[in-house]
Amino acid sequence: MPLIKVQTSTSAPQKSETETLLKNLSAKLSKHLGKPESYVMTAFESEIPMTFAGTSDPVCYIEIKSVGTMKPEQTQAMSQDFCQQINQSLGVPKNRIYIEFADAKGAMWGWNGSTFG
Repeated sequence: MPLIKVQTSTSAPQKSETETLLKNLSAKLSKHLGKPESYVMTAFESEIPMTFAGTSDPVCYIEIKSVGTMKPEQTQAMSQDFCQQINQSLGVPKNRIYIEFADAKGAMWGWNGSTFG
């Protein structure tokens, strides 16, 4: 049910580093949202042509979606945590990272042949 999707203009790290990044993001998202990690999905796309502030310097866009309502204190903490993680892992400056937080209604999120609503 929770999803964190990372899209970046940077090259992908080695496969093992990418896997470690995704596992870290999964564990952190589970903790931030208080939801079982067994429902968390992660995705990573690299080398996407992107610009920010009119330049093609390294940039990153992150989507975080979850069934239910994320509170402002949760999104603030996640922004700080995930910007730091992406900066350390991919070298993207924090001021070149956008994060979109999206709440989803249970009926609008399918899984295992059904929905969560």
